[in-house]
Amino acid sequence: MTTPTQANGSTPTPTRTPQCDTVARAKATPDTAQPWRELGLKQDEYARIREILGRRPTGCELAMYSVMWSEHCSYKSSKKHLSEQFGAKTTPEMRRHLLAGIGENAGVVDIGGGWAVTFKIESHNHPSFVEPYQGAATGIGGIVRDIVAMGARPVAVMDQLRFGTLDHPDTARVVTGVVAGIGGYGNCLGLPNVGGETVFDSSYQGNPLVNAGCIGVMRHEDLHLAAASGIGNQVVMFGARTGGDGIGGASVLASETFEEGGPSKRPSVQVGDPFTEKVLIECCLELFAAGVVEGISDFGAAGLSCATSELAASGDGGMFVDLDKVLLRDPTLTPEEILMSESQERMMAVVRPDALHRFTEIAQRHDVEFAVLGEVIEGDRLLIDWRGQRVVDVDPKTVAKDSPVYDRPYARPDWQDALQANTPDQLPRPSTPAELRAAALELLGSANLCSRAWITDQYDRFVQGNTAAAMPDDAGVIRVDEQTGLGVAIATDGSGRYTKLDPYAGGQLALAEAYRNVACSGAVPLAVTDCLNFGSPESPGSMWQLVQAMTGLADACRTLGVPVTGGNVSLYNETGQSGLIDSAIHPTPVVGVLGVHSDVSRVVRSGWPSAGLAIYLLGETRAELGGSAWADVAHAHLGGLPPAVDLDAERALAKVLIAGADAGILAAAHDLSEGGLIQALLEACLRNGIGAEVDLDEFLARDHLTMFEALFSETQARALVAVADGDPAAHLTALCTKHAVPHLRIGQTGTSNPAQALTIRGQFDIPLPEAKTHHQPPLAATFAD
Repeated sequence: MTTPTQANGSTPTPTRTPQCDTVARAKATPDTAQPWRELGLKQDEYARIREILGRRPTGCELAMYSVMWSEHCSYKSSKKHLSEQFGAKTTPEMRRHLLAGIGENAGVVDIGGGWAVTFKIESHNHPSFVEPYQGAATGIGGIVRDIVAMGARPVAVMDQLRFGTLDHPDTARVVTGVVAGIGGYGNCLGLPNVGGETVFDSSYQGNPLVNAGCIGVMRHEDLHLAAASGIGNQVVMFGARTGGDGIGGASVLASETFEEGGPSKRPSVQVGDPFTEKVLIECCLELFAAGVVEGISDFGAAGLSCATSELAASGDGGMFVDLDKVLLRDPTLTPEEILMSESQERMMAVVRPDALHRFTEIAQRHDVEFAVLGEVIEGDRLLIDWRGQRVVDVDPKTVAKDSPVYDRPYARPDWQDALQANTPDQLPRPSTPAELRAAALELLGSANLCSRAWITDQYDRFVQGNTAAAMPDDAGVIRVDEQTGLGVAIATDGSGRYTKLDPYAGGQLALAEAYRNVACSGAVPLAVTDCLNFGSPESPGSMWQLVQAMTGLADACRTLGVPVTGGNVSLYNETGQSGLIDSAIHPTPVVGVLGVHSDVSRVVRSGWPSAGLAIYLLGETRAELGGSAWADVAHAHLGGLPPAVDLDAERALAKVLIAGADAGILAAAHDLSEGGLIQALLEACLRNGIGAEVDLDEFLARDHLTMFEALFSETQARALVAVADGDPAAHLTALCTKHAVPHLRIGQTGTSNPAQALTIRGQFDIPLPEAKTHHQPPLAATFAD
């Protein structure tokens, strides 16, 4: 076999010459002690590696297996359930629009007109706690490269964030770093940030969640899947040079808990450069367009170990790689460190030999460094040399695909029954108009319901000129086709408090809210991505939460007809003694729903656009306060059961909202979720500074509610809409009747108050200037200190 030559650049000669642990040496020294435990492997996993190889692994092989068999890369604790739920429960009808699904870099769906959209959410939780700015920034960079590797142009990003309490001394460090990292990286890439969520809760104090999402757009013919195929094709690494940053970063950090007093497993976090990434994006897209690459893979968690083993395992041959050809920032790196480094802004391509000159021209035009590391070879082995000696000789499938699959024991926690029995029914409730008014303002100014402008104003929401809607609207909307107006809506939601109370229902409620948000914009929900954030899989209680949430989510996806196209599972989000009620984060399934707009010019926004419109409440309301924002803000209470899930009602409501948007009769639509009716009314008023006069007497009588229950209940499958009187209102009524959606006119937009206000007739007025003051707490100033 001829060793391929380097096509561009050279690596400086290292100044240190560590002893090389070769394959030959591994065979000759079977009893050499190895640091498998320090690399995160279990004893039985190390024994299995030795059995696979028929010898002890070399240091490089041990490094590769350790990162690729980590929880973060292998999904070894969740793979069984992912297959049983999202795989087995996806029907052929649900797959009708799927062009690529679970197992690829990102899911791809057909949105019509020859256009396809790829989208995905991934976690960067643990790195973002260790180094918030770079952890969050590289989370954005990594998910963007996943989208690019499919052949798509990234067009928008989103984020789902969870932090500890506002008054904790460490929260400011994490929040300011994470928000700055997301904004700094995304803004430099020129990608609009169109939505997300930020939640503060003590359960996330030592384990913040940073879930980053990205949407990309392509023509059907531009779809590419990553595989090392074609004997003799060249394996080319391009982009940034490889350094010592992030060695074992995401893969190791995301596979262990941060235990107090335990051994340190906090390798350096990756360091991102968005300007290098921007050039790399354009280079990749031109390489795809020119037809000179057979496939491109991102260097993500596990770095070169991941890129080589996954490409080789997905192809029709083996692969040879020469580590001496890797372009290094740090010439002292050992071969194990080169394989484990998670330096950012790197890609790997498979290139036909006759196309290498064209590849060179494109890379040089974009000033992107590259090197030919090796080639696709006959057989089924991944062979890696360093300084002329063989340091890796493995079957790549055993590294990338055939990792351990655990059927972890799981059981309902001992404390679950007591938690559900601790209902909010006995909590003191406001009853007088003054008390109700005070409770509404307290919610409006609370940490999780106040304005997020101090965060979102750090993000560019309208760069590229294709943003049709963005936060604080219910869904972000991006135009795909400038001529036809075809576009997509995306909404992401999570339900940690609900899921703690009932994991099965919690997974469904996260989907239901995102589905409803997309429908409120007027889009047809089409597909789902998720990021499942849970505690240690070695805790039966946490594992039970994960299995229940996945089962609930999969069942709900089947009922609503929207497939999960891919996503991420983030485990070990806990600190301290496992199994206690407060040892792990609230189980947090984050769900993103993608919808299609035939014409984004008809997008429906969440705020009243003008005075004199009729306000309708769609859906039925029950007295449901378990896990509610009111219980949290007023009493720091979490107990009981979450709101009931009614997927048939969600689907019927969505049909009304979509048909109303298509008919052009909806002037505004806003879903009811956290904070209930009163929060939704105040948000709709504050959006454009237009008040509303509301009379709830008929509503109270119809649904048998007290005023408190009517205002603060968090019953699902509900929305507020505003329509003009006359034909539009009659059309809405007909749609609701057709789809059996309860509906009631409860008021109109505008007010006789010169200052504009929300008036609940017979109860209280809240002038909008006062509401705005409560909605804007000094959080930004606090964190700036």
